[in-house]
Parts: sequence; structure tokens; C-alpha cells
Amino acid sequence: MQEMITVTGMVLSQTPIGDYDRRVCILTKERGKISAFAKGARRQNSRLMASTNPFSFGVFKLHVGKNAYNVQEADIQNYFEDLRMDYIGAYYGMYFAEIADYYTRENSDEKEMLKLLYQSLRALSVPSLSRELVRYIFELKSIVINGEFPGLPADWELEPSTEYAVQFIVNAPIEKLFTFTVSESVLAQLEQLSRHYCGKIWDREFKSLEIIKTLC
Repeated sequence: MQEMITVTGMVLSQTPIGDYDRRVCILTKERGKISAFAKGARRQNSRLMASTNPFSFGVFKLHVGKNAYNVQEADIQNYFEDLRMDYIGAYYGMYFAEIADYYTRENSDEKEMLKLLYQSLRALSVPSLSRELVRYIFELKSIVINGEFPGLPADWELEPSTEYAVQFIVNAPIEKLFTFTVSESVLAQLEQLSRHYCGKIWDREFKSLEIIKTLC
């Protein structure tokens, strides 16, 4: 008899398999990043069609097979429908999901990355927050969570407000991250810092970011 498990997580991506199935990548609180098959999820009347789309966050019931997980049921708490219908916002969300996919592994403790991804997607729908600021906060905090933040560059001349913003991003709990705005000059310095760190630490370009650059 197959083992059944229940996990809380978010769908990072989905890939069509065969005529009607999907393979989904889910970032979970309990088992880190996992891949799972959703049989029949592409059929029009499938109860798994909507719940296996990217950004779907909720509780998933999975069968544990010898070589793979299989999605049996899903109770979705947030589909992020507003974000899906916003062309540019959706690409920001896909970019964040790509970074989460890049950093996370199966059977690792990825609770903080899951929390950061969830809160960042929520922040993308807040009118008072610029999406550029949300992006720089996400990039910097993901580097912090994964233990790669090297500190502020000693030879850079930064505004005190920029230094304060960075220290807040580094030290604040994720639930409090998206509670501030910045001036245009501070936003520009955060962009420079984020570009500097990401260029030194990450070993790849992300497809969604390249699309965002053409749209904005």
C-alpha cells in the first residue's frame, strides 16, 4: 500500500506530460522542493487543473511512489488570481519562483524561502509598493536566507537611508519586510546593490528577468 502524505506548499512551475498529465514542482514546508505528477490535470473537468498552476498555495495530498510523488488532492488557500491576470506582475512572480527553484532542494528546511515567496507575491499586489522595490527586497533577502550575504561594500558611498533599508531587509522577520517605501535615490542604490550581489553570487541568468527587462 502506498504511503500518503500531506504537505503545505506552493507550485513553482508545471510541465505538460503526455496528453493530459502534468509534472509540477512544489516548494513545501515539510519536504523542501519536490516534483510530483498530477494525472489528468490537463483535462477540462479535472479537479487538479487549477490547483497545479504556478503560484497555487495550499495543502496537497500526495502518494509516495518508489520514484515519484503523485498528487491526489489539493486544498488551495490562495491562487493569486489577481497576479495571474496582471501580465507584468505575473512575470515578477515567475522570476521569484525561478529563484526559489534555484536555491531550494528536496528534504531540506525551506520554510523561510517558502514564506519569503508567499509574502513577496502578496506584496506584488499592493498598489503603494513599487514592484522594483519588492524585487530588490526579495533578491537581497533570498541571499540572506541562504547565508551568502557578504555585508555592505566598504568602498561604496551610500545614503544613510539606503544603509538603514539594507539592514532592515537583512534583520527583519519576513512578515515585516514589505512595510516601508523609499525615495527614488534610495531605490536606485538598492538596485545597484542587488545587481552587484546577484552578479557575484548567482551563476545564471533567469529567463523571467530577461522578459521583465523588455517590458519595463
